[in-house]
Amino acid sequence: MALVYSPEYLEHNTPNHPESPDRLTKIMEGLDEADLTDNIPIFNPYMAKEEDLVRVHTADHVEKIRKFCERGGGCLDFDTYASPQSYEIAKLAAGGGIKASELVLGRFNTAYALIRPPGHHATRERAMGFCLFNNLAVALEHARKVRKVKRFAIFDFDVHYGNGTAHIFYNDPDVLYISIHQDPHTIFPSEGFLEDMGGGEGKGSNLNIPLSPGSGTSDYIYILERILRPVFKDFNADFYFFDVGFDSHQDDPLSSMRLDDDFFEWMDIEILNQSRPRVLTLEGGYDLDALKRCNLKMINVLKEETIEHSQISLEMSEVREETKYILQRIEDNFSPFYRF
Repeated sequence: MALVYSPEYLEHNTPNHPESPDRLTKIMEGLDEADLTDNIPIFNPYMAKEEDLVRVHTADHVEKIRKFCERGGGCLDFDTYASPQSYEIAKLAAGGGIKASELVLGRFNTAYALIRPPGHHATRERAMGFCLFNNLAVALEHARKVRKVKRFAIFDFDVHYGNGTAHIFYNDPDVLYISIHQDPHTIFPSEGFLEDMGGGEGKGSNLNIPLSPGSGTSDYIYILERILRPVFKDFNADFYFFDVGFDSHQDDPLSSMRLDDDFFEWMDIEILNQSRPRVLTLEGGYDLDALKRCNLKMINVLKEETIEHSQISLEMSEVREETKYILQRIEDNFSPFYRF
């Protein structure tokens, strides 16, 4: 595996904000303490060009972010902040996804882009939810237009629905977007319901798994074991993207979910069970100690390419009835498209 990282990401300065430079500092601290920075190749990101950005975003949106930062930055909305350097750093974040994609189209099986600002809430024409540009979407369109990759699968396990990514590819039959997230009735961005299944030729390519607050590792494993493998198999993508969020962790201050550290090791093994190429992009996670521990767990699994699950016991008694009901509804809604 390979990592993509630059200390320049710390220059996206967000004072008194949960999406802070400390997030990446803490992750890199954990890798240093485990001597992994000497054992895993770390690559500098590309700087995304305007032509990369406008494959996804409107030219007006790109120009708005550039001018806003040139004028000194500030609050773009109630929770999205940009500093004077943020336009350039956001291009570097989008370019980190491109760099990771190029690495896995070369000699690496997996690449993990440790980037910020995050991206999955950014729509074609709007920055929101801490996100300026949609890093994953920019990387995907580069792989499609420049490297001629045809078919993509995205799995987003941030606690928040990636509304920007979903909107951008909602009508696209060649991009499967699966998201597991906290029930949107209870959390930002109040989108991502079971009935949002994709539109037009893309009907069936947007699959949402909204879980109730308090859902834990047993709920996640129960439902993902029954959805990811059959859906990925039927869709038969050429390229896999994973939007990695750690804000469903039980220690995270911005959510009400109950995942423990072991889930992220389990999730990594599921990632490795998909064929290459595989790219991971960092999204949320705001408890610094949990972010450090869980990233270290994930990166160790990716490095070793261990594909056997450790002894994580799935206690069926701990699986909520709401989770079983959601699975049944997903199977009913998507049975015309996938064989569960």
